[in-house]
Amino acid sequence: MSSGPPHPELNPIVACTISRDVQNFDLLIEDMEAALGESWGDLGFAEALAFFGQPEADTLEFVALALDSDDEDNLVLMGEIIAQAKARGIRVILIAEDVTPASLHQLLRQGADEFVPYPLPENELKSAIERLNAPEPDPLPVQHNTHQLKSGSSKEGAVVVVHGLAGGVGSTTLAVNLAWELALIDGDKAPSVCLLDLDLQYGSVATYLDLARRDTVFEMLSDTENMDDEIFGQALLGFQDKLQVLTAPSDMLPLDIVTSEDIDRVIAMARSHFDYVVIDMPSTLVQWSETVLQTAHVYFAMMELDMRSAQNALRLKRALQSEDLPFQKLRFALNRAPKFTDLSGKSRVKRMAESLGISIDLQLPDGGKQVTQGADHGLPLATNAGKNPLRKEIAKLAQSLHDLGRSEAKAA
Repeated sequence: MSSGPPHPELNPIVACTISRDVQNFDLLIEDMEAALGESWGDLGFAEALAFFGQPEADTLEFVALALDSDDEDNLVLMGEIIAQAKARGIRVILIAEDVTPASLHQLLRQGADEFVPYPLPENELKSAIERLNAPEPDPLPVQHNTHQLKSGSSKEGAVVVVHGLAGGVGSTTLAVNLAWELALIDGDKAPSVCLLDLDLQYGSVATYLDLARRDTVFEMLSDTENMDDEIFGQALLGFQDKLQVLTAPSDMLPLDIVTSEDIDRVIAMARSHFDYVVIDMPSTLVQWSETVLQTAHVYFAMMELDMRSAQNALRLKRALQSEDLPFQKLRFALNRAPKFTDLSGKSRVKRMAESLGISIDLQLPDGGKQVTQGADHGLPLATNAGKNPLRKEIAKLAQSLHDLGRSEAKAA
């Protein structure tokens, strides 16, 4: 690596790192050298905009924009760097460490081509460069990757709902991985599973599975009265040919833009075509929350061992009981639960349940950084970290739900 852009007559530059200090990203330096040898340079944020206008930048193929939490105050400058690079046909790989999802989303919307978390997973930078250099695929029909539903299907799929009682308690992690584990059960005889992201504002199921958000979802939700098998199927996206997903709309929408009747039609349509319908709910209660609660066979209320979760659980309990809604359907699930040997933590769990007058039916272990890494890579835990303790517990939960469903079907 040279300190700054190499001289073109000696070593034509094909890429640059752009950062506050590239020495803060030593793994990036190693990976750049492994991939490009000496054909790259490094620039500071202020230098980058000036360099783009110089003749030496004509051979640039991509830049690696590296930032951490200390750089989030300079998002406007980052956005301008991305815009100037894209205007000159230079592609952008975003390298980020401890940066908030909102900031990442903003920079990706401004045109960054690839995102790689830091510390860099093994060979991930090389893979990102290969994706940049891959030829553009031939245009596909508009309805590619959609699910063709059989007309007149008459299944009565089980509805499993996950509702987070506070931000960051892991409701989307549970919903995504539970849906995936259900889709893996019994191998070739696996049940059909549909995952619905009903968090219309901040739904991140698409991010967790690396799926595109499309305008088709909003169009379907806007006119559910005329929704049929074909329209619903076109709104779904397949994940590895095993799981069908209705992502949140591409734009942030008011939660009341859909009515209880709209949600009832969507769930009914999904139930008629799939064995399991897993729903990721917004943490906010809305007019159609009752519809989902009444329809659900199992309704997981996700919480943590903290005061905010305890207070919200109590408020939810009071709200449901005051309206004579089926509070008994809720199955409280504790994420990041104390380990078996943590007797003090176990005692706190017991005291919290007793003080709230609830039963905590499910305790999930802390999955650690692998959970975040899997979400960043768009992969379920079963694929990204099969031996993770959280993944093992979710797999057991999926199997128990499936066994329960089969026993009830035989009894009927």
